Order: sequence, then C-alpha cells, then structure tokens
Amino acid sequence: MADPSRTVVPARHQHPLIDDLGLVAARHADRLLAAARERGHARWTAYLEPLPDRLRDDDLRGLRAAALRARAAYGPKDSIRDALPADLTEPFLESLDRLLREINRSKG
Repeated sequence: MADPSRTVVPARHQHPLIDDLGLVAARHADRLLAAARERGHARWTAYLEPLPDRLRDDDLRGLRAAALRARAAYGPKDSIRDALPADLTEPFLESLDRLLREINRSKG
C-alpha cells in the first residue's frame, strides 16, 4: 500500500509546455554560464553551474526551485546584469518568468 503521507509529484513529461519551457531556460543558462566562464567571473560561474542541468532534468518541484534560484541572480543590489551583457541576461530572465508562470498556473 502506498504511503499516504508522501506527496506525488507529477513527471515533467505530463506537462509538455513546462518541460519545453524548462529546456528553453536551460539553453539560456548554458549561454550565460559560457559567458561567465569566458569573462572570468568565478562567482557567477559557480552560481550558474548547476542550473542548466537542473532546468533540463529536475522534476516539477525541483524545476520550480531551480528557476527561483536562477531568478534570484537578478537582485536589486547584486545582479547578474552587472556582470554579463543584456543580450544574454534578459532572454534568460524572460524564460524563467515564463516558466514560473506556467508552473504556478498548472497548480491551480
């Protein structure tokens, strides 16, 4: 018998739009990570390193956590925007916001 205290998290493939949005965000994260490495931004490289794989592979709960972690890089006092070009940071931000909106919508 299944443990009633365990929460069942739907698989990503059950939400194809969310899965696709996660993959788009992962591709943007890959580009940002490459730029951070190229420019020698060790701090942003370390921050970004786990995100592409998490955005590609995590279940819905992990995907939301990864997107929120990535979104936190756009802080009011300390932002990835200060270190990397807008043509990389802004598409990533837009993809994260779209992903988070869709995850939140799927809960309701």
